[in-house]
Amino acid sequence: MQTETILYIILSGIIALFIALFQYRYKSKVKQLKLNVVFTILRFLTVFSVLLLIVNPKFEKKKVYTEKPNLVIAVDNSSSIGHLKRDEATIDLVQDLLDNDDLKKKFNVSAYSFGNDLTLLDSLSFSEKETNINHVFGQLNQVYRASVSPTVLITDGNQTFGNDYQFAHNSYKQPIYPIILGDTVTHTDLRIEQLNVNKYAFLKNRFPVETIVVYNGNTTVNSRLEVTKGSTIVYSESVNFSKTNNSKIINFTLPANNIGTNSYKVNVVPIDNEKNVINNTKNFAIEVIDQKTKIAFVTNFIHPDIGAFKKSIESNEQRSVSVLKPSEALAQMNDYQLIIIYQPDSSFKALQEALDKERKNRFVVIGPKTNLNFINTSNKNYEHEIVSQTEEYQVDFNSNFSPFLIDDIDFASFPPLNSNYGAIKFSVPFQSLLTKRVGNNSINEPLLATIESDGRREVVLFGENIWKWRAQSYLNSNSFNDFDNFMGKMVQYLASGRQKSRLNIEYESFYIGNSGILIKAQFFDKNYVFDDRETLVIKIKDKISKVDIEFPFVLRNNNYQVDLSSLTPSEYDFTVSATNEKISKSGSFTILEYDVEQQFLNANVTKLEQLATNSQGRSYFIGNTENLVDDLVNDKRFVSVQKSHKNTIPLIDWKFLLAIIAMCLSAEWFLRKYNGLI
Repeated sequence: MQTETILYIILSGIIALFIALFQYRYKSKVKQLKLNVVFTILRFLTVFSVLLLIVNPKFEKKKVYTEKPNLVIAVDNSSSIGHLKRDEATIDLVQDLLDNDDLKKKFNVSAYSFGNDLTLLDSLSFSEKETNINHVFGQLNQVYRASVSPTVLITDGNQTFGNDYQFAHNSYKQPIYPIILGDTVTHTDLRIEQLNVNKYAFLKNRFPVETIVVYNGNTTVNSRLEVTKGSTIVYSESVNFSKTNNSKIINFTLPANNIGTNSYKVNVVPIDNEKNVINNTKNFAIEVIDQKTKIAFVTNFIHPDIGAFKKSIESNEQRSVSVLKPSEALAQMNDYQLIIIYQPDSSFKALQEALDKERKNRFVVIGPKTNLNFINTSNKNYEHEIVSQTEEYQVDFNSNFSPFLIDDIDFASFPPLNSNYGAIKFSVPFQSLLTKRVGNNSINEPLLATIESDGRREVVLFGENIWKWRAQSYLNSNSFNDFDNFMGKMVQYLASGRQKSRLNIEYESFYIGNSGILIKAQFFDKNYVFDDRETLVIKIKDKISKVDIEFPFVLRNNNYQVDLSSLTPSEYDFTVSATNEKISKSGSFTILEYDVEQQFLNANVTKLEQLATNSQGRSYFIGNTENLVDDLVNDKRFVSVQKSHKNTIPLIDWKFLLAIIAMCLSAEWFLRKYNGLI
């Protein structure tokens, strides 16, 4: 407490005493001395308490405590642990670590399990279908960044997706102690390392397949690569390997004769004494289509947006984009299913008239280089106010958008688009997918809108530099997929001539493995407004076993979703129906059999040992962990730290002082009343 505050408290006591004595000694009408003394004390306490509240001194409360270091135990719960027959040893080791008194005395022990995500350890089932070890360190870093937290990583080191965890120590600054679930014994093995094939093929064409086969062993072996469709062998080739010639890249083509999803199986015939024959087989599927969607991107000048549109749209192999001048697009208009008009001027007049005459769908981009006079005179759907000024607009996502199913891909994080300043007036019904925002102020003006009028569809983007969005999407998710899917849905909406439907479904024709099978749906009322009161169900029929299964949809933001990851590999027909209305849609999909966790023969010892070295930890094999506890307990880096916490409490927060004032005033009033002084 400061000296100045102490002086104020002393002064407050003097003033309170002076007021009490003045009232009950100098000016008092009370004849009884004892009663005067009581009144003086009560008045002193009241005035002194009030003056203390005005001074409001602050008191410091210091709390000293000891903080133990953390011990993090992260256990691989993927199916590869059971495949390597290390599941029981892992459960025993984890239980021993959790029950160890020395560890509990020195550390705050926390246990987690992981597959494709990190969760608090409850029980180990070894059923996770994917492993992302690098993601585990990213999540642990958020919790233990500011503490001393050595980490015991119990895993086989076989990661199936995500960034390389070998360099996780660059961001996760904790010693890591890998427990290696496996051995270094080399087993003779043939496996299909990689299978490359396109997702789509065209009817009556041949599509390429590339297979990489790898051999582990010391002797010369002969085998055969076979490709089957159903029970029919459609391709076969002899392969031979030796210790030095231990890999082959096999390229071949297959015919695409049937429209729809065609499933195939690639198999390398197992050799004698092969331990793992599961990785000898891989399934793949290809969707055969009878035509490709051709899109014309029409512009008079070069701009980075051209590349962004082309790359994004062509990420779907069903689509191709040609960059044309207006005159070239006019001459070839009937060869394209969709026209993208980029920042048009008067040279687009003939093309615009032809598109209107044919009622063809289009995607129009209006930016600072657009001739707004031409826009206002050449179309009847909207008019843009002409102002010789531009503005950079950020984005607000409209979750009630209904023409097609779309997800928010974190549009709020995207950089602003450069757009013309001025109001936009529509003369036909429209829906805004994205609206304009300046700073924190939302503007009720469309940035990306859809129009359905006069038997055609149109998407209008009021801004340029969409290439920045694609780049930002990659920074957000380390992938272009989110942005490319967003662009693909707009292209699909424009390239399709289907009428509005009250029930829309989004799904794939085939899935590889049974993880991440998510079907989405949207349901609209009779005014085509998204209806979140409906109950949707999906009825699924296994074509092979004839088993029927029913799942309910769950509402998520602006769509309904159902997770079908529990389904086994097979071919399925399904029907999505609304419970309250007689509306339904049907489709089919195929789940290909593939378990990436069963493709491994050994633990990834090299990477785990390197991880331990880089993080200044130490690695152990599952059968040799006797020294782990002693190493952790005796390590001088992991010591308890004595810390203190100082809390400053102002007197005004002390509620008892208010009670003292109330009690003193009440007692004084009661005594004065009782003695007839009031």
